[in-house]
Amino acid sequence: MERVIERVAFDTLSIARLKKVAAYTRVSSGKDAMLHSLAAQISYYNSFIQSNPEWSFAGIYTDEAISGTKVNREGFQRMIDDCRKGKIDMIVTKSISRFARNTLTLLQTVRELKELGVDVFFEEQNIHTMSGAGELLLTILASFAQEESLSVSQNQKWRVKQNFEKGLPWNCTMLGYRYKNGEFEIEPKEAETVRFIFTSFLDGMGLEAIAQTLNLQGAKTRHENPWGKSSVRCILQNLSYTGNLMLQTTYIENHITKKKVYNNGEKQQYYVENSHPAIVSQEEFDLVQAELIRRADKHSPKGRKKNLYTFSGLLVCGNCGDTYRRKVTSKRVVYICNTYNTKGKSICASKAIPEETLKTLTLDILGIDFFDEEYIKAQIKQIKIENNYKVVFFLKNGDSVTKTWVPISRKDSWTPEMKERARQAELMRKGAHR
Repeated sequence: MERVIERVAFDTLSIARLKKVAAYTRVSSGKDAMLHSLAAQISYYNSFIQSNPEWSFAGIYTDEAISGTKVNREGFQRMIDDCRKGKIDMIVTKSISRFARNTLTLLQTVRELKELGVDVFFEEQNIHTMSGAGELLLTILASFAQEESLSVSQNQKWRVKQNFEKGLPWNCTMLGYRYKNGEFEIEPKEAETVRFIFTSFLDGMGLEAIAQTLNLQGAKTRHENPWGKSSVRCILQNLSYTGNLMLQTTYIENHITKKKVYNNGEKQQYYVENSHPAIVSQEEFDLVQAELIRRADKHSPKGRKKNLYTFSGLLVCGNCGDTYRRKVTSKRVVYICNTYNTKGKSICASKAIPEETLKTLTLDILGIDFFDEEYIKAQIKQIKIENNYKVVFFLKNGDSVTKTWVPISRKDSWTPEMKERARQAELMRKGAHR
């Protein structure tokens, strides 16, 4: 019996000493060939790790259709978080460019992992980051990877510019059309939806009413989503439905951030007349634009600019889904859920967030030093305020960033004047009871 106990104890000790090894894989495109490559990588690493008797399989982390220059990769961030929790001792990946193309991101991540005692092994370069020469080699090779990313980006921009000069669009996903053999062809059923939107708007229907009608009819947007006010407005403001094109209305900021920004004259724009079959006439389109302006002016308060505050229309409650509104209290300016404000905590137990806190978080996620209202609205699609003091920023380039904020305690929020008034009130209360 004693021998059996000793063997069990020895086997348990051996298992405890196994190195916890994970793998990271990524493809930068959602195309079938790339996804097949991703599946092959997952299969390979699954077998590679589990075949080593000295390793314990800690999982495979993947990202699909995400560039290595982007920091906010879900699979990548989950892997790093598990490293912080002690779930991983070593990460195996194909190459430096698969791990990260941004030199700064790569080195910051590797250094953090080294402090955590986590080794990263790059198969293609045969580098272990825990080795003495690892970081020097990484710095050199990562610089090459970043230059390669820049070169690819510049080549892509050149191709886009060539297409624009030829009058060819870059993004061809538009409701009512299919792009075939270099030309737009009308998709009849979707074209009827587009005409319905234009006609209904000119007949007096509002954006929300049009969206509700389309949803009741079972109609979907080009990306198979339900209709909303913003998606209806996008259709009404799209010049392409007249058979003409305005190209390069947006552009990518740089190859690192990959942020899509609106072209306000920084880049040349290209107008292509009669480039494809029209769904609505130019006259009808012009009438709609004039009506949009008329309605906006009609519903805007006199002498005030519509959406007076930067965050107007951007904030949504993560608890009940209602919008947040700006509210001036006796202590500070906050943004508060409409449902909480009108119906109370029993209906929606959401948190109010101070305006200054929201501004600070916004500057941080956009990487800017001053509050530029136009730039902020051009970059941010929506901001969701969660219950656990978290704020999720949804950017117009498709990224999302989560930030945590620390609430000001009631004690710390009191000004000296408020404290003095409270002291005087307490003295009066005590005097009244004598």
